[in-house]
Amino acid sequence: MNKGELVNAIVETTGLGRGQAGEALDAAIGAITQALRSGEDVKIVGFGTFTVVQRKAGKARNPRTGEAVSVPASKVPKFRAGAGLKQAVNTSRRGGKRR
Repeated sequence: MNKGELVNAIVETTGLGRGQAGEALDAAIGAITQALRSGEDVKIVGFGTFTVVQRKAGKARNPRTGEAVSVPASKVPKFRAGAGLKQAVNTSRRGGKRR
């Protein structure tokens, strides 16, 4: 599913106009991004938690040349799925659990 398809799903679910649904999605993504940029975690109960983790500097190899290169330390966003999302993904559409 891409962003346009997600906007369409919001339109179908909420009855909002396409423009309003797009603005709402952009606002939610913007708020999550800003919180992560500020060092805050974003916890959505039943869905999951967005956090920022520090990745250490290290060494890697250029796959084309085999040359060793240094990779600087960086911050990366991380998402951990909540129990509700995990349960929804692991439940079949008929309502029974997958094995």
